[in-house]
Amino acid sequence: MGGEERKRRRLAMTLTAVLFLGILELGEGELKGDYSKISGIIIPGFASTQLRAWSILDCPYSPLDFNPLDLVWLDTTKLLSAVNCWLKCMLLDPYNQTDHPECKSRPDSGLSAITELDPGYITGPLSSVWKEWVKWCIEFGIEANAIIAVPYDWRLPPSMLEERDLYFHKLKLTFETALKLRGGPSIVFAHSLGNNVFRYFLEWLKLEIAPKQYIQWLDDHIYAYFAVGAPLLGSTETVKALLSGNTFGLPVSEGTARLMFNSFGSSLWMMPFSKYCRADAMYLKHFSGGTRKGHQTYHCEEKEFQSNYSGFSTNIINIEIPSTRGIDAYPSVSEFAETNLSSMECGLPTQLSFSAREIADGTFFKAIEDYDSDSKRTLHQLKKSYHDDPVLNPLTPWDRPPIKNVFCIYGVDSRTEVGYYFAPSGKPYPDNWIITDIIYEIEGSLLSRSGNQVEGNPGATSGDETVPYHSLSWCKNWLGPRVNITRAPQSEHDGSDVQVELNVEHHIEDIVPNMTRSPRVKYITYYEDSESIPGKRTAVWELDKANHRNIVRSPALMRELWLQIWHDIHVDAPSHFVTKAKRGPLRDDDCYWDYGKARCAWPEYCEYRYVFGDVHLGQSCRLRSSSADTLLHYVCIHLRNYQANEVGAVSLARLFFELAIRHSGSLFLVIPGYHLVTFAIDTNSLLVRVEKAIV
Repeated sequence: MGGEERKRRRLAMTLTAVLFLGILELGEGELKGDYSKISGIIIPGFASTQLRAWSILDCPYSPLDFNPLDLVWLDTTKLLSAVNCWLKCMLLDPYNQTDHPECKSRPDSGLSAITELDPGYITGPLSSVWKEWVKWCIEFGIEANAIIAVPYDWRLPPSMLEERDLYFHKLKLTFETALKLRGGPSIVFAHSLGNNVFRYFLEWLKLEIAPKQYIQWLDDHIYAYFAVGAPLLGSTETVKALLSGNTFGLPVSEGTARLMFNSFGSSLWMMPFSKYCRADAMYLKHFSGGTRKGHQTYHCEEKEFQSNYSGFSTNIINIEIPSTRGIDAYPSVSEFAETNLSSMECGLPTQLSFSAREIADGTFFKAIEDYDSDSKRTLHQLKKSYHDDPVLNPLTPWDRPPIKNVFCIYGVDSRTEVGYYFAPSGKPYPDNWIITDIIYEIEGSLLSRSGNQVEGNPGATSGDETVPYHSLSWCKNWLGPRVNITRAPQSEHDGSDVQVELNVEHHIEDIVPNMTRSPRVKYITYYEDSESIPGKRTAVWELDKANHRNIVRSPALMRELWLQIWHDIHVDAPSHFVTKAKRGPLRDDDCYWDYGKARCAWPEYCEYRYVFGDVHLGQSCRLRSSSADTLLHYVCIHLRNYQANEVGAVSLARLFFELAIRHSGSLFLVIPGYHLVTFAIDTNSLLVRVEKAIV
């Protein structure tokens, strides 16, 4: 296609958009917002922020020393060559969370702190976190000051983040600065532990501003909250890291990893806890001063004691304890332990099982206190930083945050660890426990590491390899009594495999759609509710096979986020959520060569356009229009007070075709309560399809 033809089509698209927006402005409502006024605030997850040295540390027997601003997390070169020095810069005092006497580290700032943890030709792609996200922002023309990262020291418990770094004060100022700078509210993107941080911030904010101004502050400063991979009931992998160590792929031993992880006060922030137990909702103390008025106590529903696993699939910990010291070794579980001991011969080990509640309330750590030297430290941190926290006990279920638009997004259908069998190793701390077996949830069943079926209460599907499904899907409780469910392929599609169920009844527990699956297709399942809370929307997105650590790099997720935001800001849409009817390429990277047809796939979106340096055919397949223009393919036009039959709808579509001249792409025209008109236009013809409205 010649350059003049492309320019003409671009102009046609622009004129069409102007005409469409003009129609919108003549209606009763107004456009929902200005794209240029929105800010995006990113709260990264655990171990997803760079830490830099703030000390001078000489490392003996190594040519590499630590100087101020040197990268600590993550510098694999220094980790490999001077591991003892590196640990000094990483470890915190397990009781008061102060730095090592010889080295201290602090979180880096800005987007560079969260894009790649260990920049480099080889290590960069392996440690990439939010880099792809930033690239999407650039491709869609987002201004540099519109994306704000708020890194934090992910080693600290919540109260210490404020006490040492004034993190939550700074976060509040970040929202207020973004509003003043750009003139509109912000969209919050939080991943993994970042969701726990944001929850704590919302509770902390209640103590900072007058109660009558709290909701207004949220409405003014936060437009939407996207909770990605949120461990809403904790993660069972935390238990493994606490007892035997989890290297997370680092070249260190499990014992070293356990020693480091257990020194972090944040290690308990992601512990699993019961969905049936809550703490008193009390404002005990203001960070700027005040007195303690009471103590938070657990209150568990009757279901906690009627069920076996605190709402999880199975008991999370099964541990062998030597029984030679008798029942006095674990008085906290005396009744439970006596039952086990009565059937054991003297001198043989006793296997005890612990649920999520018994882990979160400290029962488990009291039971092994005589067999694990780290239990005293754990109990101290658990009480000081969590049970007695002056703002919030984070080890309690989270109700829907009072934000206008909440989107809960997570991966499903991956093999996820949900339970462990531990036994003494005979070695000293930190290698004193070994894992003898692991229980996995996979495709709605429980399996041991050896492949045997395990009894329990599996969910409808499995988690995201790190967080169990029961924890991720807790946010389905935020949905109302009637939910619209849509299942669509993650990849680009023409709408033929989209399934919809409207007004599905939902009663607190999990909601499972009655929909089919093609075994070779990865789907996104959308659960959407815009009616149960007036003026607020809640949605849950489940992405098949989306890994917990890599979900923020998922092209399908980023595409859906952009389309939903574009829908909200640019269009006075008749629906509360973006249509799922069709998905085409949005970026040049989404175009590829179809060898079967000897052309670029998706010819209505992509064309072959060689640029010097292309090394294969797929690289030369590019969008016919820019990425920003391509988003206009998902515009929905709402014409009020217009009624027509199918013939009239087709005529109206042809009228818009005349206005668009020869625009290449597809648009959606919605006639309220009556028809959905889809018309796709290429250089030679006009295709019009009229259906009953599904939006």
